[in-house]
Amino acid sequence: MKALILVGGYGTRLRPLTLSVPKPLVEFCNKPILLHQVEALVKAGVDHVVLAVSYMSELLEREMRVQEQRLGIRISLSHEKEPLGTAGPLALARDLLNDDGEPFFVLNSDVICDFPFKDLLQYHRNHGKEGTIVVTRVEEPSKYGVVVYEADSGRIHRFVEKPQVFVSNKINAGMYIFNPSMLSRIQLRPTSIEKEIFPVMAGEGQLYAMELQGFWMDIGQPKDFLTGMCMYLQSVRQHAPERLRTGPGFLGNVLVDPTAQIGENCTIGPNVTIGAGVVVEDGVRIKRCTVLKGSRVRSHSWLESCIVGWSSSVGQWVRMENVTVLGEDVIVNDELYLNGANVLPHKSINESVPEPRIIM
Repeated sequence: MKALILVGGYGTRLRPLTLSVPKPLVEFCNKPILLHQVEALVKAGVDHVVLAVSYMSELLEREMRVQEQRLGIRISLSHEKEPLGTAGPLALARDLLNDDGEPFFVLNSDVICDFPFKDLLQYHRNHGKEGTIVVTRVEEPSKYGVVVYEADSGRIHRFVEKPQVFVSNKINAGMYIFNPSMLSRIQLRPTSIEKEIFPVMAGEGQLYAMELQGFWMDIGQPKDFLTGMCMYLQSVRQHAPERLRTGPGFLGNVLVDPTAQIGENCTIGPNVTIGAGVVVEDGVRIKRCTVLKGSRVRSHSWLESCIVGWSSSVGQWVRMENVTVLGEDVIVNDELYLNGANVLPHKSINESVPEPRIIM
C-alpha cells in the first residue's frame, strides 16, 4: 500500500522553528512530526510513502533515507516546482500512486491524532466507493468548513464553509483514502482538493465520511502545537504510561528523553516534553512546555506555555510565558521576563519583552 503526505508548505505559521528545519522534521513530543505519521502508516501495512515536497527538501531527503533503512520501506519525494495546492500534488505523483490499483492514503503533514489507518482502510473497502474522508467533531463549527453527511451510511452530501447556523459539527481532519480512479479527476495545475474535487465527488455519491475517535489537532502553529502536545501526552498516559516520567518533582504527563539531565528541586509538569541532551539546572519550574534537544534552562527559571528551540539557553531567574517561542540557538540572559515573545534563531536577548512581539 501507498500513502502521499503533503509536506510542501513553507511552515510559516510555525516560525521561528521552521526557519531552521522544515516543519515535518520539527520534533513533536520528541519525534519529528512526519515520523508520527509514517510509523502509523507502516503499522497499517503501507510500504511506500510519497512525500509531496517543495521547501528545504534536501534536509527532508537526507532524513528520509535514514528512515527508509530503519523502517524497511520505500520513501519517494515528489518535487513541486510551483505550489500546486492540496490536489495538484496528487496529479504530480499520479504514476507513483497508480501503479498497483490499490487504494492509497493522503494526509496533511500538520495533523496529530491516534491515526486510524487500519479502520479507515476497512471502512473504505466496505462502502466500495471512490473516497473516504476522516472527520472529527469540533466545539465551534463556525470557525471551519464543515462536512454534512448521512449518520448511518456515512455518505457525504455537501460541504459548508464557516456556517453561521448549525448544519454539522464535523470537520475534515486532513486524512483521506482514495481509489486510484479518483486521480483522473485532477489536472496538473494548482488545485484545491477541498473546494474543487470533493464537492464533485460528493455530488456523484462517491465520497464517504468516517468519524475519528479520540483526540485530533492541527499543530501547524505554536499555540496549537502546545495544545496538541497536551492531548498527545494524555493519549500516551492511556496507552503507554510507562513512557512517561514519574517520581518526586514530576507532575502529570511528562515525557523526558533518557539523555536529558534534570537538577535538584525542580518541579516539572503537567504537560512537558524534554528533548535529547537537554540540561535543566536546579530549582527550575516548567509547565506546558516543549524543550527541544540540546537546550539548557539555568537555575530557578520559570517557564509556562513555551517552546524552547534547539541548543538555546535560558538564563537564571528568567520568567517566560504566554506562548513564548525561542528559535534555534537563542540566548536569554539572566533575570529577564518574556511574555509571548517570538525570537528568531541565533539571537541574544538582553532586555525583557513585556508585550507579545517578534524579535528579529
